[in-house]
Amino acid sequence: MFDVKKETEGIISFIRDYFEKSHLKGVVLGISGGKDSGVVAGLFSLALGPENVVGITMPCHTKNECADDAKLVAEKFGFELINVDLSSTFDAYKKEIAQLDVPEEKMLRNSDINLKPRLRMATNYYIAAYYSALKGGTYIVAGTGNLCELFVGYFTKGGDSTYDIGVLNNYTVDEVIAIGEYIGVPDKVIHKTPNDDLSDLTDEDKLGVKYSEIAAYMRGEPLPEETAQKIEKLHRNAAHKFHIPVYER
Repeated sequence: MFDVKKETEGIISFIRDYFEKSHLKGVVLGISGGKDSGVVAGLFSLALGPENVVGITMPCHTKNECADDAKLVAEKFGFELINVDLSSTFDAYKKEIAQLDVPEEKMLRNSDINLKPRLRMATNYYIAAYYSALKGGTYIVAGTGNLCELFVGYFTKGGDSTYDIGVLNNYTVDEVIAIGEYIGVPDKVIHKTPNDDLSDLTDEDKLGVKYSEIAAYMRGEPLPEETAQKIEKLHRNAAHKFHIPVYER
């Protein structure tokens, strides 16, 4: 049985202890308007005080709804929310790439999708350095991935895989929702259909399996053979995302 009170208190204690031991002042994270970033922002606000949390919305040819939902989270927990629109930065990058004379634009679709989280993570680190100077103490970047996403490699190397501290890495989607409900993340956010705001598909559409099925697979529960094979293949094909091979001389 998932003890949400115990787990939430454990995460908050972990954050406080790490920041105290490492002499850190605050945290920066991207706020997408989804459950994961909403829960992470809430946990850090409770652990450090909202005055030491900076959320960033980073639209990049994306829907206004995401920014609106991010504001709901910021208003609930009281942390500062800033906006950095990356649309023109993305366009400038694409303009430069166009000089490579790529024969078909569709060949760049995956590159385009992965560029956005990489631009966003660069922005997180830029803002973290800025606030470190502004506030006279070190700000670090928080990750927002959950265990189900990580298990199947549903993240971008050099993008949302890059951060300084992760607090949801060992929690499945249903457990993240339970924590969110417990700390009071707005219902509209915590129960929103997961999507990356990078394509027109939901997370589960893109993966071809449900998060509940991924969680069941990790727990060793029986699943239809086809579903289990899909999850196993996703996990296996993402192996290169978890370990960087280094030649040992």
